[in-house]
Amino acid sequence: MKPKVCILRTAGTNCDKETAFSFEKAGAQAEFVHINAFCSKQKSLKEYQILALSGGFSYGDDLGAGKVLANELKFKLSGDIKEFISSGKLIIGICNGFQILVKAGLLPGNENFTQEVSLIINDSGKFEDRWIYLKSPVNSRLSPVSGRLSQVKCIWAKNLPETIYLPVAHGEGKFITKDKQVLESLNKRGQVVFQYCDKQGNLSGYPDNPNGSVENIAGICDDTGRILGLMPHPERHAFSWQHPAHEPEKQGSGFLIIKNGVEYAKNNL
Repeated sequence: MKPKVCILRTAGTNCDKETAFSFEKAGAQAEFVHINAFCSKQKSLKEYQILALSGGFSYGDDLGAGKVLANELKFKLSGDIKEFISSGKLIIGICNGFQILVKAGLLPGNENFTQEVSLIINDSGKFEDRWIYLKSPVNSRLSPVSGRLSQVKCIWAKNLPETIYLPVAHGEGKFITKDKQVLESLNKRGQVVFQYCDKQGNLSGYPDNPNGSVENIAGICDDTGRILGLMPHPERHAFSWQHPAHEPEKQGSGFLIIKNGVEYAKNNL
């Protein structure tokens, strides 16, 4: 059976259709569900294997990017979310979805939904809409003992190329941590999934790092590797025709990320 993906919606969500299309092309069944349907118990998260929070400007970002929907998850659906996670299911937050996950305390992840990281206004002070390169440090980290590649914690990031190419479109994408200890923990636990880089895979500044994120961090996962948040848009480069140069590849870089989630759900949930 096809894994069922909940594409969570509310006022201001605007990347839901592209996200659903990409998941369906990867072999899943996507369904649009408004947050109110969960709050009123008309729908249940138990029906789904993957929860996807897509990009947009939820509630107009009136209290800060993603803050209102983050509060709804934290204060209205915390029990359902905890059960969803403890049952081994998957969550992905893209752009505004990433902002929601960090402000709800679901990333980096703790039992108390306490916020430890954030995504704030870009250093440039403006909306950044451009194509960027990413590398996955967990995919290139050598074990000091065996000399082999370490195991990739994040299930969404397995078997990716050395660098991938995705678009960003955000005004509040600068990744920061509450303190140095949180940053050290992210690196130590292998929770830094993506970093902004240049074409050669080297960490570099603006515009390769479009927002000034600390240590060029573009995406992180929780300690289980099943919850991923990233600012770049994988659904906007899932297919070759979405690339400005019309690259000849059959799938875009983003399709690999989405396909990883679908395949994991098929085999494990």
